[in-house]
Amino acid sequence: MNYHIGVVEDDINIQNIVSAYLRKEGFTITVLGSAEDAWQLWETQPPDMWILDIMLPGMDGYDFCKKVREESDVPIIIISAKDEEIDKILGIELGGDDYLTKPFSPRELVARVKRLFKRARPANQETEQDVDKVKIDDLLVRKNDRRLFWKGQEIEVTTKEYDMLLLFAENVNRAFAREELLVKIWGNDYFGSDRAVDDLVKRIRKKLDDIQLETVWGFGYRLRSEEE
Repeated sequence: MNYHIGVVEDDINIQNIVSAYLRKEGFTITVLGSAEDAWQLWETQPPDMWILDIMLPGMDGYDFCKKVREESDVPIIIISAKDEEIDKILGIELGGDDYLTKPFSPRELVARVKRLFKRARPANQETEQDVDKVKIDDLLVRKNDRRLFWKGQEIEVTTKEYDMLLLFAENVNRAFAREELLVKIWGNDYFGSDRAVDDLVKRIRKKLDDIQLETVWGFGYRLRSEEE
């Protein structure tokens, strides 16, 4: 599939390097110098992924990320010269799927883009239809098309919200440590704090009222079900 990526960055050198590496991998790239221009693209020809700088003229990257996330779970990679932990946490809280600090390796960016697309695209069709589904109480996860239903209603979730819910649903009643969840959901190369796990759980609980996603104090979380 020929994915379309929007690169929102006002530094011309970074624009050229990032777009060159991504185009070499076969991606279609649209480069924009401001969040306002990016929003116009979003309304007319929305990309399949955003690579988003934080320090932009006018609307900053945080506000743009928040606006996009209110409408879609499209993958967002944040790139920024800010390397403080609070900035990384804020980016994740607002819905970013990954965070890279400048200066970064273009090859590493390409690897993260590919990994996010691999997580976001539907899995291959299974031979048995039921293999596609995981149902725990009021939660139904359809793996083939990455759709999630709660109490019979389809719920829009981000990539990481989906990944966490599928992990819990496939391991119901098992307690996961925060550190383990960081590795399984964000990957081995994630360098932020485990507060990202708490924030993701908080967002899931807000979207799925009454879900039995329990806190295991001093350890982590588990999805409880009396049916198992």
